[in-house]
Amino acid sequence: MLKIIIEEPLDGEEEHIIVKCHELSAELQSALKIIKAIDDKLIGTIGNKVFRIDPLDIFYIETVENRTFLYGEHDVYESKLKLYELEEQLASKKFLRASKSFIVNLRAVRSLAPATQGKLEVGLVNGENIIASKHYASKFKIVLKTEKSNSL
Repeated sequence: MLKIIIEEPLDGEEEHIIVKCHELSAELQSALKIIKAIDDKLIGTIGNKVFRIDPLDIFYIETVENRTFLYGEHDVYESKLKLYELEEQLASKKFLRASKSFIVNLRAVRSLAPATQGKLEVGLVNGENIIASKHYASKFKIVLKTEKSNSL
């Protein structure tokens, strides 16, 4: 029997969900994915301030020296998550891996241009350019062509 308990958090306490189960079944995993999708904000910090950020406001994500940064229009946030964790979290949000150290928001892509050795220069709407590695360049082209044909 499944028992559901809903409690109001104490003042100053964060809302949270606790799941107690003997086995994490496929059905329960599906339910958890739906719950996680409800609050799809990213958490980032600037100094000692913590921010909840809408993924649509992020142009790209970069890892530098084992630190992960979220680049918005005006601010750069640091995330405690690893690049692969953010990639998984944003898979359904039109973000795509461009290299070992970059994930790009496809909505922020303005242009594509060939670069050396099979790489791809990805121009962003904020004027910055990201280099998609040879490994990811072909997937990038395919996804953007699909996006373009789906939006027609």
